[in-house]
Amino acid sequence: METDSFWTLITDCRRQSLSGERRDAWLRAALRRLSPPDLVTFQASLDLVIGRAFTWNVWAAADRIFGGWCSDDTFCYFQHWMVGLGRPAFEAAVADADVLAYAPEVLRLSGRPRAAWPEDAWPQWESLGWLAPEAYQQLTGAGEESGASFRAAARTLLDSAACRPPGLTPAGHRWSVLDEPESVRRLPRLTAMFPLGPADDAAALVQTPLTRRI
Repeated sequence: METDSFWTLITDCRRQSLSGERRDAWLRAALRRLSPPDLVTFQASLDLVIGRAFTWNVWAAADRIFGGWCSDDTFCYFQHWMVGLGRPAFEAAVADADVLAYAPEVLRLSGRPRAAWPEDAWPQWESLGWLAPEAYQQLTGAGEESGASFRAAARTLLDSAACRPPGLTPAGHRWSVLDEPESVRRLPRLTAMFPLGPADDAAALVQTPLTRRI
């Protein structure tokens, strides 16, 4: 299944240099110009792309940036945010999560207390997951129950293209960024940019779920 049209739209969105609600408004308007079948394709492409980033190494990078812990929902929104970085940065980060250290959006956060991060600068994009279903509902005039059928259509499209859906657990081997030597070895740049303090260590004691929520 090709994802070129999906990435073209994401690139166009990124070129607007918008964030938060303004970015959502731009992408929402762009999605409303698509046909219902194209919206299903957009969602299937998003699901396929996100599945490629569903790895323990990418999750560890999110753990490090967030201070030593990242819940399953937060990781999902982090993956969406990675999509917003554009195709070259996304694919490079899937291959080597430490290259996220070069993203301007990450560089702006380095050295700043997390409590001081602007709300729209946090590395997450929760709304990306529901903008296409929302546009589909509005275009078709279907009720709220259309969300389930819309996502089922996206899954069917992936199946017909023989695309493997993401598993219930991330790919690769799980490891902890609380293991500082291992973090330095695997994520040297992010480890240096986002040191963990006592407060971060305490927060990390909250157990991260092992499986994706369905």
